[in-house]
Amino acid sequence: MQIDLNADLGEGAGNDEALLALVSSANIACGWHAGDAKTMQQCVRWALRNGVAIGAHPSFPDRENFGRSTMHLPPDDIVANVLYQVGALAAIVKAEGGTLAHVKAHGQLYNQAVKEPELAAALCEAVRRFDPSLKFFGLAGSHMIDAARRAGLTPVEEVFADRGYMPDGSLVPRSQPGALIEDEAQSIAQTLAFVRDHRVTAIDGSTVAVNAQTVCLHGDGAHALAFARRIRERLEEEGIAVRAMA
Repeated sequence: MQIDLNADLGEGAGNDEALLALVSSANIACGWHAGDAKTMQQCVRWALRNGVAIGAHPSFPDRENFGRSTMHLPPDDIVANVLYQVGALAAIVKAEGGTLAHVKAHGQLYNQAVKEPELAAALCEAVRRFDPSLKFFGLAGSHMIDAARRAGLTPVEEVFADRGYMPDGSLVPRSQPGALIEDEAQSIAQTLAFVRDHRVTAIDGSTVAVNAQTVCLHGDGAHALAFARRIRERLEEEGIAVRAMA
């Protein structure tokens, strides 16, 4: 049994180097919601040093609100915006001797694509045009996964160790109680349920089936590093290997 652990990095949390010793995939901010060229370069170097798969983490053009503002942009704009950001990180990765492995949207771009098929399709079209061999990370069971398959991409179904779930399998909005899991034991238990049992308990107590291929540990969370250490330790204790998707 194995699982990929990923973290969103280059967002100013100050723990990127430490997290890269614990995860198997990194989603590096491309400058539109956080980060800059130098930060991207440093994260890439740390990822390569630790043998971590490198992914681009594009956002809406919304640095003021950390990429969390709702936006409704034409599909052509989405494609151009994502190409711009992925291309920037890919250039740095290539210059450092590495290879870009995947793309994962950030924040509200991700959240809207979960429920908006047209947006999900535009995201996948951008990735396909840039490099169809790139994996596409999306919320397990969502429109993002369907769109990736239709685009001929390899979808990777993502779950979240530190987020609450709705009965339909979507994430609890950050504006609602139960959106963030701040208890370490609860986060670990949820992760093990994802990996071993392919399920999660929603905020109403119902059980939701999920296909967990990668588990996200938010790099900007207050307990991100502690959670990552304990989750990694517990997975290894359970005989579950941590490695990036082949």
